[in-house]
Amino acid sequence: MELRQLEVFLAVVEAGTISAAARRLGAAQSAVSTVVRALEEDLGVALFVRTSRRAVVTDAGRALLPEARRVLAGVSEARSAVLDADGGPSGPLVVGVVTTMHPVDLPPLLQRFTTANPRVSVSMRVFADGSRGLLRALVDGELDVAFLSWPFRPPASVVLRHLDRSAFRLLLPPGHPLASSAPVELADLAGDRWIDGPPGFANRLQVDTLFARVGATRRVVLEVPDVSTFPRYVAAGLGPAFVPGSVPVGAGCHEQPLAGEPLSWTLSLATSRPSPERPARKAVTAFAEAVDRHVRRSAPDPGVSTRGR
Repeated sequence: MELRQLEVFLAVVEAGTISAAARRLGAAQSAVSTVVRALEEDLGVALFVRTSRRAVVTDAGRALLPEARRVLAGVSEARSAVLDADGGPSGPLVVGVVTTMHPVDLPPLLQRFTTANPRVSVSMRVFADGSRGLLRALVDGELDVAFLSWPFRPPASVVLRHLDRSAFRLLLPPGHPLASSAPVELADLAGDRWIDGPPGFANRLQVDTLFARVGATRRVVLEVPDVSTFPRYVAAGLGPAFVPGSVPVGAGCHEQPLAGEPLSWTLSLATSRPSPERPARKAVTAFAEAVDRHVRRSAPDPGVSTRGR
């Protein structure tokens, strides 16, 4: 079993198809198929069931998945440890991101960071299950850092640095019968057809938890991975939605006051808590410091009013 085989195996699992994995790896589709077949022959089991549309992971493939991630993460950490010992921050830095990054403008942040740390190479990852997937990948060692929104207590091995907090806003579509200036109870909206992110996205988890607290359930009929587009779907009459305060809301939506405690959305930078098994890397420490400086630089002057902007 070779490391390259495990890298290709993970790429196929995450991409879902041989062709998509080949594009991600910058390799020919036939080459990816050959590597997967060689790994299956070496292990004596089928790792995927090929259909006309997808490569479906078998039980044997699911058993290999966490071990493959662990091995590759260990190799990456070993390589990074050697590079770190040889000087300043260096090596690969894998950054997980959520689809809503409004409070943090990544391009200028990364430009300043990579200029100051030319021996660090940055790659970014997103996950189909949003912040839940990012948190899992960080714990498993697939990610070095992650921008995520996690409204619950994180695992003991994870440190969260809160970067931005904004109030959730409840948007109702045009002509909604409960639209008014008076606060409404959340339970009164349980029968609506809701717009929200896919399962695992923090806004979905948080709102579902809020409904559970009031003893109600809701039905999400439209799952959209980019929360910044929610207002457009609400304005089109497809249902109500919650959006963070940082998301621009155009015409066609009614912003409805909600009774009860306010609901807030928080963007955080997640890193692994240093331990003897997983010591802090210079590249991770430098990136966290760069993010802190970027957020402080971007924060509005408390003495300057932003009302009406």
